[in-house]
Amino acid sequence: MNRLGDSMSCTRRQALWFLVGAAGAGVLHACTTADPTPQENTLSTSMGLVTWIGLTPFYIAQQKGFFKELDINLEIKDFSASADSLAAFAAGHLKGLAPVTSEAMLLAANGVDFRVVLVEDISVGADGILARNSIADIKDFKGKQIAVDQGSVSHYFLLQVLNEFGLSAADIALVAMTPDAAATAYETGEIDIAVTYSPYLDKAKITQKDGRVIYDSSQMPSAIVDLYVFETKFIESYPQAVGAFVRGIFQGLDFLKTNRQEGLEIAAKYLDITPNELDEDLKLLQFPDVQMNLEMLGNPASERYLLKTMQNMTEFLKQQNQINRVPNFSALLAPEFVKAVAASA
Repeated sequence: MNRLGDSMSCTRRQALWFLVGAAGAGVLHACTTADPTPQENTLSTSMGLVTWIGLTPFYIAQQKGFFKELDINLEIKDFSASADSLAAFAAGHLKGLAPVTSEAMLLAANGVDFRVVLVEDISVGADGILARNSIADIKDFKGKQIAVDQGSVSHYFLLQVLNEFGLSAADIALVAMTPDAAATAYETGEIDIAVTYSPYLDKAKITQKDGRVIYDSSQMPSAIVDLYVFETKFIESYPQAVGAFVRGIFQGLDFLKTNRQEGLEIAAKYLDITPNELDEDLKLLQFPDVQMNLEMLGNPASERYLLKTMQNMTEFLKQQNQINRVPNFSALLAPEFVKAVAASA
């Protein structure tokens, strides 16, 4: 179990999560290495998780046994760095991943064959940029040092915000720090601008009185969308496992809606925060339900259709010289698992 207070724990979207499927793929650079124990009539898969409030429905589903009831046995494992997890997934050693849109586009641009099966969450304020009161607006970032986790979702969020205000990476001095370290550096006055996310964002905002959140993801709601993706071969070989996973996540989300206090207590233990703190943090996220997932994954006429966001993100990444080519989007979305949940409702 990851703990926010544990200096060795992985951070959101730095470790991500992975599935090692029944095909027996190995785990690379995992913090824990015990193999899953097969159970009769159950597909055993190993799962690594990063500490993140957006995984609340998963934590609930795991604790309440929803996945086991659907005949999938999940063992939690951790990665220590995003580079390891992304490389392992790209090499075919991992069967699933929970990247943000920007990371998914980087994988696709490098020819990794996967499908998006579910939208995990949408950040509507959980990610933000902290700045001292002496910094009037984003344009004042020019020439300033900014603490950010280089190569992470926070980094790409910063690049998008800079671009919106006519600036680029060349206009700032990037100081590479993990999200928790960036928040701490801001709190202690070591740095004037930091990019981070909840719960680090909230603590820093409260602790450092000379400053505020100058920009957050509620002002750019399509910028940070967390996804659940699976390797295409794994989907084709074990569609029942992917379907069960998607169904289990929705069961966890339903439980949070109908038994909120118990759901908060379950997830808060994984996150090492209080249920009340988690309740406040979750106000900064949107969990797409079945109908919204259908729109985002399977309705080209909808403004929420994810392919539009992905295309925009890819063009932006190409402009930023983060990728060399625009991938083929034609088969990237796989809404059939959400459609199956909707059909059985």
